[in-house]
Amino acid sequence: MAEFSISNLKGDVARRMDGAIDVLHRELGGLRSGRASASLLEPVTVAAYGSDMPLNQVGTIGVPEPRMLTVQVWDRGLVGAVEKAIRDSGLGLNPATDGQLVRVPIPALTEERRAELSKVAHKYAEEARIAVRNVRRHAMDELKNAEKAGDISEDAYHGYMDEVQKVTDEHVGKIDEIVAHKESEIMQV
Repeated sequence: MAEFSISNLKGDVARRMDGAIDVLHRELGGLRSGRASASLLEPVTVAAYGSDMPLNQVGTIGVPEPRMLTVQVWDRGLVGAVEKAIRDSGLGLNPATDGQLVRVPIPALTEERRAELSKVAHKYAEEARIAVRNVRRHAMDELKNAEKAGDISEDAYHGYMDEVQKVTDEHVGKIDEIVAHKESEIMQV
């Protein structure tokens, strides 16, 4: 009889669910709230040296004030490309150049735009919940197969199912907390 390991299953389930939460953090980091955040410029790519490069590979992103981002461009020849990439990024930002420093003021959000961003945050959260539930379903299938194969008893099967559900509930709770925090950040005037 093959040895079934619940500790391996639980570790795998938790690791995969944590991955869904990490993706949610990255997606929400790209959402604009009223405050400046360096992660806002992470998705911006700059045409540099014959290819598209992430902004953080051509300059240092800073947050000197709550409503201002700066990009200290390392190569003077790329300042115009960085400014153009930020302007064309679809984030609604209007950068200004000061030597090798690109200043990016963060305008205040309108109430309508705040509501839109809140909906997007909830969409990201729902995608993360779906990913967590898919991990749970996969783990439940593994448990069912182990029980059918006789690797675990019926009582152990039900106990393990409860543990997997507990881990799932914890992760869904974390997702709800994260999105509630981001929503309050977005709605803050």
